Amino acid sequence: MNTKSYFFQSFAIVALAFVAFIGFKQILPDKIFPDSKVDSKNVLIDSLLLESVANDSLSQKGDSLSESEKQEAGEKITFNPAEGIEFPSETFDNYKGFQYLISFYEKLYQLEKNPQSKVRIAYYGDSMTDGDLIVQDVRSNYQERFGGNGVGFVSITSESAASRGSVKSTYSKNWKTLSYLNVKNPISPFGVNGHVFFANDKVNTTWVQYEAGLNKNVNTLDNPTLFYGRANKKGNVNFIIGKDTLRKSLVPNNLINTLKVSSGSIKAFKANFIHADSIPIYGFNFDNGIGVHVDNFSQRGNSGLPISMFNANVMQGFNNNLKYDLIILHYGTNVLNYGTKNYSWYQRGMTKAVNKIKESFPGVSILIISTADKSTKYDLEMKTDSAVVPLMKAQKRYALDTESGFVNLYTLMGGDGSMVKWVDESPAKANKDYTHFNQRGAKAIGKLLYDQLNKGYEQYKVLRQNRDTNGSKPKAVRKTKTDSVSVKKDSVNE
Repeated sequence: MNTKSYFFQSFAIVALAFVAFIGFKQILPDKIFPDSKVDSKNVLIDSLLLESVANDSLSQKGDSLSESEKQEAGEKITFNPAEGIEFPSETFDNYKGFQYLISFYEKLYQLEKNPQSKVRIAYYGDSMTDGDLIVQDVRSNYQERFGGNGVGFVSITSESAASRGSVKSTYSKNWKTLSYLNVKNPISPFGVNGHVFFANDKVNTTWVQYEAGLNKNVNTLDNPTLFYGRANKKGNVNFIIGKDTLRKSLVPNNLINTLKVSSGSIKAFKANFIHADSIPIYGFNFDNGIGVHVDNFSQRGNSGLPISMFNANVMQGFNNNLKYDLIILHYGTNVLNYGTKNYSWYQRGMTKAVNKIKESFPGVSILIISTADKSTKYDLEMKTDSAVVPLMKAQKRYALDTESGFVNLYTLMGGDGSMVKWVDESPAKANKDYTHFNQRGAKAIGKLLYDQLNKGYEQYKVLRQNRDTNGSKPKAVRKTKTDSVSVKKDSVNE
């Protein structure tokens, strides 16, 4: 056997393969491998996002930035005084919009002076806040400083119920669930959580059960209260608390009705719904009535666009009871990578969504949180996805256009390449999909968000003190419009 001949043949084959690879490399796309996929059966993509992408984004010509967009980074943004207070001017590049959070900051200030008062935050998000990640840490930071006990508003069913630690919930499989992600015309309006539920099984009992979490400030279910909507027929619900059963009636006369399970704090209860198939059920609220409370309204696959479908009268009905002071919109994960870097279509859609929030919750402060960093494989290396910065800028534009506060989460976590660092850290703070944070990372993000909001609050207190010291007369406070929807409390016939 001529081993020398075989050696040269093998060497020639390897050399030819190498040359062929170099040649083909020139024509291969930058993204050689597809992005990590999540099991599609566990992911929802809202219909408005798909329609917007199909109808608008793909019709955009090119991804290059216009000259005006290149100039906007250094443009000076000045604010009109509100209540005698004016935050320093900013640029588009460093925009935070604390000026537009003044009404929220004033409520925090009043809470510091009077610990018996209350501040409430609604936190809308996508899979980034699934299982109460990030939100539970924002909640914890606020409750540690300002007081408050309770996990807030909790839906009847949730895809993240099994993974959520701040409250434990289980439910029967015969609930009919309608979501604003994939239903445009529900038989009853969506609730503040973007869902409506029906106990429509007349044969088998439809039930939900809650148990308090273990963490501080959420280790009891405080003043548990059911929220439900209008219907033509009454129903019943049996609340099982330990060995006791409380039988109460559902009287769905008003657009939004409430029914208190019990006063004070309990550890767990089960609710069995009887002959309530026609009554829209929304969820339960848990809070002790003082301090700060933060509701997590997250849903996988949400772009934020479905918020524009809210019924303003129904939302005002919820707000009569819950009285929100800040609404946070934290989206972007599901908007990346749709074949374009021109997100003007998304900017327009989310401007409409924010305006719906303003109509639904008059006078409330609004905070926009941008997309985080996300990494994609380019030339065999994980780098920041090329769509992240264009999307972040579009989110900043609609925050500015709608007079909302803004958190640039992309830069806050470190900017370009930061997701790779969060994944590669030991211990890691993000998952191998290079998109989502793990529990450790979510805790860090929650602290970063709280710190930015608190920085604005501390600055507000100084400006407020200077105003009062200098004797400046505050301008008239923007008052909430008279609510047109009555809220029926405790529709109980025991």
